[in-house]
Amino acid sequence: MSDILTDLHGRKHSYLRISVTERCNLRCHYCMPAEGVELNPRSDLLTFEEIVRVAGVFARNGVSRIRLTGGEPLVRKDIEKLVESLASIQGVRAVMMTTNGMLLDRKIAALRSAGLSAINLSLDTLQAARFESITRRPGLDKVLTAIDLAIEHGYAPLKINCVVMKGVNEDELVDFVAMAETMPVSIRFIEYMPFSGNGWSDDYFVPWSDMRDEIERKYGELAHVPGRPSATAKEFRVPNFTGTIGFISSMSDHFCDACDRLRLTADGNLKVCLFGRREDSLRDMIREGQSDAELEAEISDAVRRKAPQHAGMYNLVDDENRPMILIGG
Repeated sequence: MSDILTDLHGRKHSYLRISVTERCNLRCHYCMPAEGVELNPRSDLLTFEEIVRVAGVFARNGVSRIRLTGGEPLVRKDIEKLVESLASIQGVRAVMMTTNGMLLDRKIAALRSAGLSAINLSLDTLQAARFESITRRPGLDKVLTAIDLAIEHGYAPLKINCVVMKGVNEDELVDFVAMAETMPVSIRFIEYMPFSGNGWSDDYFVPWSDMRDEIERKYGELAHVPGRPSATAKEFRVPNFTGTIGFISSMSDHFCDACDRLRLTADGNLKVCLFGRREDSLRDMIREGQSDAELEAEISDAVRRKAPQHAGMYNLVDDENRPMILIGG
């Protein structure tokens, strides 16, 4: 691991999340403001060649895991070609993707052949009408089909991400857990996080401890599953279940001290923290003809400025940050 990717708090960053598009075929209200967002022109977004170049710089300095996000990454044309290019970079051990699953049936075979290692699939409800209310689009049946399809193609355990919101879907916790009884899935319950324009309020907030209590009232005490020190999820298992359950407690019990993640936005900005204000444009440096050594110097400077932790959920509500769809959260 290069010193370039080690911050002043001793954290070594081996995980790069790359947003490949700002566009999405859903309109989830916790991700996108009701009025929508102003998207950058396509010419402002990184090309595949630029993404591969930046990823190569990170890989030479210790990044071994890359996750593609959006928006919705599958709306970007020829995404499987990008997966193949990234998977061929020396030092990259895993290329993963977070998707809403709406287009997965069209792409999954090509993605598998290209070298996609793992899939996280976003799903916040198992009820059709509620799905349409949360996402502002129909399509639950397509996502449920995508889950089965992903497992059939060998993506197991399949991670299913569920943002939990009080008064919206917290009554479905045990229904999601039931999926793990016989299916090779990891259900990951995510605390609702504040971003610009997403209407966050603690009226909607459910801490992970409350989620766990609710599940244990139904299933009894959960068994802890040890994970990587830098893992975002606290992982558990209902005894004798095939799959597992995770809690991503970004707000009530943050894991900033073990964070190993960096983010590249679709328009080429480096964010060293999901909730940080500052962004550094690697795109502009590339298009100005600067060298890889100069990119490394900029990356190193940004990583060294990374704060020890985010500002806390009540402070984040009023902090300047882009909507999550533009960050690739």
